[in-house]
Amino acid sequence: MSSLRTLGRATALARQAAPTQVVAYLGVSLAVGLTPLAAAWLTKLVIDRLVSGPVAWRDLIGLVAALAATGITAALLPSAARYLRRETERRIRLDATARLYAAVDRFVGLRRFEDPAFLDRIQIARTSGVNAPGMVVDSGLGVTSAAITVVGFGGTLFLLGPWVAMTVLVAAVPALLAELALSRRRAALVAEVGQAERREVFYAGLLTNGQAAKEIRLFGSGPYLWGKMAAELRAINEGHRRLDRRELATQAGLALLGAGVAAGLLLWTVRSVTVGVLTVGDVALVVAAVASVQSALSGLVTDAAGIHQARLLFGHYVAVVDAGPDLPLRPKPLVAPPLRRGIELRDVWFRYTDDGPWVLRGVNLLIPAERCTAVVGLNGAGKSTLVKLMCRLYDPTRGAVLWDGVDLRDVDPAQLRHRIRAVFQDATTYDLTARENVALGDLTALHDPVRVERAARRAGVHDVIARLPHGYETPLTRTFFSGADRADASTGVVLSGGQWQRLSIARGLVLDRPDLLVLDEPSSALDAEAEYEVHTRLRAHRRGLTSLLVSHRLGVVREADLIVVLDGGRIVERGGHDELVAAGGAYGRLFTLQAAGYRATGRDDQPVPVAGEMG
Repeated sequence: MSSLRTLGRATALARQAAPTQVVAYLGVSLAVGLTPLAAAWLTKLVIDRLVSGPVAWRDLIGLVAALAATGITAALLPSAARYLRRETERRIRLDATARLYAAVDRFVGLRRFEDPAFLDRIQIARTSGVNAPGMVVDSGLGVTSAAITVVGFGGTLFLLGPWVAMTVLVAAVPALLAELALSRRRAALVAEVGQAERREVFYAGLLTNGQAAKEIRLFGSGPYLWGKMAAELRAINEGHRRLDRRELATQAGLALLGAGVAAGLLLWTVRSVTVGVLTVGDVALVVAAVASVQSALSGLVTDAAGIHQARLLFGHYVAVVDAGPDLPLRPKPLVAPPLRRGIELRDVWFRYTDDGPWVLRGVNLLIPAERCTAVVGLNGAGKSTLVKLMCRLYDPTRGAVLWDGVDLRDVDPAQLRHRIRAVFQDATTYDLTARENVALGDLTALHDPVRVERAARRAGVHDVIARLPHGYETPLTRTFFSGADRADASTGVVLSGGQWQRLSIARGLVLDRPDLLVLDEPSSALDAEAEYEVHTRLRAHRRGLTSLLVSHRLGVVREADLIVVLDGGRIVERGGHDELVAAGGAYGRLFTLQAAGYRATGRDDQPVPVAGEMG
């Protein structure tokens, strides 16, 4: 029943995506099944008339014309079927792909994107699952066409002798069983090599990535990476090779069986004509019938196996599409109110897996509204995890995150996130225009150049964009152009790391007054002078906003209203900059250590300030 439901969904998707094409394809498939039968019977009738004695041309012209029309139809049908199959598959693939990515976009959090098993399933769904409905239609209509041929010619053979029809049909049973076994093996191979294919694509991208090319060439690591890629390719090829060998042996055995059956029936037919049991026309009919039935049965078996394989692959597609949100959603979610009091983390514990280490341990924190709160700590202290929980990319394992007293789990995530904007240290660089790179922070600004430019000015990147060959319409990539275009700098520009960082800041600022502004290491790629300038701009922009500044560089957080120190997933200190420095705790030690790193010692052993001095 599960298999039938899966096939039913694939068929329904195909009908919805290409209704006209599917109906036309069905009509052509029926004609493909009937044409050989009509041609064989017409040929038998013409031959029998010719060998029965003298016959007038006018008595044959109708049969000959019908036979000619059948031949013309048979010649045209394959091209029509091929066009309809391709057009149907194109439409189905487009619709299935849209449904797949719409389902992926409904994942609320990040957990599934960090689950290798689920990523493998997405890979299969993306590469093979979206083709499965088209395979079901194509194979299903192939089965229909072949069944018509088998029934028609089977009935003909049955009239000549029941045992003849049974012999041909029984000979197809081993082929059916063998093809079903092969189809299961093909589907299993897709799953087996899926992870290897993902790794192979990763290495291929790495070896051709301009950003990675610097290190790869400097360190001479190309041969090592290529070797790992080649190992994945060999593993993929070996899997396909084993399947190909199995198919070769199976198909050879089935071909010998079919040839033996055909030869035996041909001998019987010729002998039957010599003893007067069958006519000469019956010889042509039997030859055509045996060949057509065997061909149709082979196609029927192959198509039935194709349906079976498509069902298995479509199962991965269904699993992704039906996965639903990865975080629980209330049937009637609450509306996040405008932030007035603040965001509270109440006894928050979190770990990424059930058996993994605790990343946050009993965190209690109030981030007051209209104030800047800074979270500092060493790498791995839990700072970025805290941000993910506040954006509801994950839910706490224990405890709660409250937005003005409302649990984030009770709020519509999309509506919540529209009130939040963030700048991350690992912000994405999009191979799009400068305008699009900024406007992706709030798509309502996509066609509002004033807002886009204002955000760029706030981030200090407007002058950089204005100097580009086509200003805000300049593509920030050199990836998607032909060889001739690459010689023209105006076709695309690659920004430096610091320029990209400023652009990502502009993306986070394009929404004018979010309820919460998260700045997660927003200046990590900037030099000291640029860092000072950017943070001066950000301080002015976030005045009166609820903001969370995350950093391990203490010089940029000293003016925050509240500084929270995380260590090992716990809050170990909180207070203002001067208060924490005076306390001489973890913050004071870190600040003193970082400040010392910005000073050099002169000849008279007096500290001499150097560029980028903190404090």
